[in-house]
Parts: sequence; structure tokens; C-alpha cells
Amino acid sequence: MKTIDATPLKSGRSGYEWFVLGDVNGFFGLAFDNFTVLSFLAGILILGFQFPADVVYTRMFPGTAFGVFVGDAIYTWMAFRLAKRTGNSRVTAMPLGLDTPSTIGLALTVLGPAFVSLKAQGMTPQDAAMMTWYIGMATMVFIGLLKLVLSFVGSWVQRAVPQAGLLGSLAGAGLALIGYIPIVEILGLPIVGMTALGIILYTLVAGIRLPKNFPGVFAAVLIGSALYYTLAPMGLAGGTYTAPSPELHFGFPIPTLDFLKGLVPALKYLPIAIPFGLLTVIGGINVTESARVAGDDFDTREILLTEAVSTLVAGVCGGVAQSTPYIGQPAYKQMGSRAGYTLLTGLFIGLGGILGYVSFIVELIPRAVIAPILVFVAIDIVCQAFIATPERHAPAVAFAFFPIVARLVQIELSNPDFVPVERFQQLLAGTGARLPDLLVTVALGNGFILTSMLWGAFVAKLIDRNLKTASFYLLLCAAFTFFGIIHSALPEGNMYLPWSLPDAARRIPYQFTAGYIVLALMFVALSFTNTKQEGES
Repeated sequence: MKTIDATPLKSGRSGYEWFVLGDVNGFFGLAFDNFTVLSFLAGILILGFQFPADVVYTRMFPGTAFGVFVGDAIYTWMAFRLAKRTGNSRVTAMPLGLDTPSTIGLALTVLGPAFVSLKAQGMTPQDAAMMTWYIGMATMVFIGLLKLVLSFVGSWVQRAVPQAGLLGSLAGAGLALIGYIPIVEILGLPIVGMTALGIILYTLVAGIRLPKNFPGVFAAVLIGSALYYTLAPMGLAGGTYTAPSPELHFGFPIPTLDFLKGLVPALKYLPIAIPFGLLTVIGGINVTESARVAGDDFDTREILLTEAVSTLVAGVCGGVAQSTPYIGQPAYKQMGSRAGYTLLTGLFIGLGGILGYVSFIVELIPRAVIAPILVFVAIDIVCQAFIATPERHAPAVAFAFFPIVARLVQIELSNPDFVPVERFQQLLAGTGARLPDLLVTVALGNGFILTSMLWGAFVAKLIDRNLKTASFYLLLCAAFTFFGIIHSALPEGNMYLPWSLPDAARRIPYQFTAGYIVLALMFVALSFTNTKQEGES
């Protein structure tokens, strides 16, 4: 392969070397990131909620993967255009893939619960799965439209909401949802999982290169899979071995209006879904800035519009997970990638969703082997939240974690394999001198992303001594709480008119709302007694 010319190209010269050796490493990293997310999406739905596998593989996967293809294809074209405009022969395309926090979060808190709820209403598993698919499509369309609008005002949102709220909510999701579940998968097959985890920690966290600069992600998957298929049949991997039966599940992402069937039921999940869309917009602004600092000055609005379009395309074509630009563009640039890795990833993932080899590979690779990649993502998200926010706001970031931890506890307790349904309902309606612990946990976890954003924002403003602004965020919490947008008293997380709730559940909107209002009024009163001016630190 020809050596890259270190001299920048002159403007208009057609010599952009868009595919170099670094694109191979970049492709493995970006493609495996997407495989990891798809694997856990399938695992959560099929294994966790007993979702029919054919609906996941032939309905959800093709459209989801096609959205990745569209986004990566556009980002590849943008890299060519930037290279031609600037005369820079070393432009690295912006990486795009499935958003990890929202894919796992929506699977756990929207798709899975919707499926369970529909079955409880008397639907057959197949009919409930199809209706859940419509709801997932509609949710993607809602998120795509939101991102389309925010692409024009995203910078204003980023300035208006403190980073502690934005990044704290994402870090909480990283810790409780992205990190915890994969750790359980890893320790379910200790020898296999911890070996793969060790390689990921060695290469990605510690930053130590493997011999011959072998890609760390590929090595973890290769060695972990080899260990599993060697030890598991002999009963030495920690569980009962069942030989995989992977199949090619063909499905074409044909545009459809079936998402209209899920629009109305999807409305009740918007308090969970919309904040995830907002977070990817803010993330898109941040990664575009990091790319600019690294030397590639992409247009922020175009980056955001592309992720909005790819999410909309996915939703209309049957996808249930949103796409987003990945934060690692400077890392891909450092490993020598240009534009070939995004084009390869888009084609490989997009065609894999259509031809079925994505689901084939997902079934073939043990989840304990790819789980360490998500653990790395979780660590990176949590660290970034503390590093990127002002040091004084660290308590606000930490405070934003609590609603997401509550959501994780609720997910575990609402599993009938752990707590029988009758016992769960008894605990929910318990009586005593205080609100029942389970009811409080359910309410704290419902609307967790939005709650975390508002909690982090109000504590950050409190630390900055902007007491009236902190009170404003608390009043927002009060308004959202009263109608169940956050802190819904219903296990399903639905919005409501509070006076229509059963007596036991009705205490949550009235008591929580009153608590927020009292706290807001107290801070307003204290703002007049504070010896330092508001905003002075």
C-alpha cells in the first residue's frame, strides 16, 4: 500500500487517500461496537423478556442496521468533501453507530416492559411482539424529529443546561445500565468473561499495545470465543453448555407506515425516550468539537442533521435503536483511519442486517465475551462526566446517579422470577408511617434520565449560588412530577392526571410535588439572605 504523503493536499487536488491500513483497525473497533450493542439488544429482549427471536432479527435488526449504513455513508461523503475543501489529506471521517445508553435503556425500560404489558392485556406473544415493534418504530420517529429540530438549536440547549445534568444523567446510565448488566454476564462465565475483560482493560483502559499492534477488541473476541468453545462443552466454563444454532435471518428494511400504529401507545414512553435523544444531540456537539481540536473542522449542524436523518430512516424502516456520532473520532484519527473505516462499517452492518449475518454472528459470539466492551464504554462515560464538568460540580454529577440506580433496582424487583407479581403489588400498596419503599423506588426510577438531568442541573446551580435558577429547575421537577412525566407512581411509567390514580398511588404526585415546591421556595427565600451575590463562586 502506498505511503501517505505527509504534505497536505492542495485545494481541489484529487489525492485524498481515503483508505489506509489504519482503516482496518478502525473498522474492527467501530463494527464490533455496533455488534456489541446489537447483541445486548437481542439478549435483553429474547433472553430477558422472552421476546420472539424472529421479530427481533427479521423486523428490528434490518431497519436498525440500515440507519447505521445511512449515517456512516453520509459521514464518509462529508470526509471526502472536507478533504477537498481544506486540502488536508489526513481527514478522518466522523464515526457513527448505535447509541449504547439509549439502546440498552430503551430495551430495558420501553420495549421489554411494553411487551410484558401487552401480554398481560391478553395478546399472544407474537401479537404483543409486533405491537412492541410498532411502538419502538414510533419512538425512533419521535426521537428523530426531536433531533431534527434540536440540530438547529442544540448549542443553545448545551449552554442552557449545566454539563453536570447532561453528563451526570448519561454517566448514571453508563454505571447502572451499561456497566452493571455486562458485569453480570462476564461473571456468569468467569474464566471466559474475565479473560476477555482483562484484554479490554489492558488495551483500551491502560492503553498498552498488544504484540504486533493486534487490535484489542478483536483479540478479546477471538480469545474469549476460543476459550468458550473449548471449555464449555467440557463443563468447565461455569454453566451448562448448549451448542448454538445460529441462522441467517433475512429481512429487508422496507419503508413502512406501520410506525403509525404505535404512535399513541409510544406517547407514554416519551419521558424516557426524549431525554435520550437530547443527550445524543449534546454528545454530537461535543464530538464535533473534539474532532475540530484534532484537526477536522466538520460543520456541527450537518453532523447533527445526519444523526437525526439516520435515526428517522431507521424508525421508518423498522429500526428500534437510534444512531449517534461516536466520541472517539480523535482516537480513530490517532490510529491512522481516514474514511474507509466508516464506509466499511456502514456496508458491513447495513448488509448484515439485510442478509442476516449480523444476527448469525450475534448468536455465535457469547455475550460474556463482548460484554467487556460495554464495561469499557461505561467506564469511559462515567470518567468523561467527571473530567468534562467543572471540578466543583462533581457532587452534582454524583447526585444525578440516584434515579438511574432506582430504575435498575425496579427492573430487578419487577422480574417475576425474583419477586412474584402478587408480592410486588402488595409491597407497592403497603401502608405505614411513610410511603412504601417499593413505591418510592418505582417513582424515583420512572423518567430516570430526565430526572437525573434536572437533579444534576439544580445541584450545579446551587453550588454556583444561583439559587433562583436552582429553584426554577425544582419547579420544573414539580410540574413534571404532578403529571407523571417523571416520578410516575405507576410501575409502567405512564403519564396521568393525578386525581384519577388509585388512593395508594395518588400520594406520590401530591407529596413529591409538594416537596419540590417547598424546596424551591426555601431556596428563593435564602437567595435574599445570601451574603454573596448570585453567580459568585
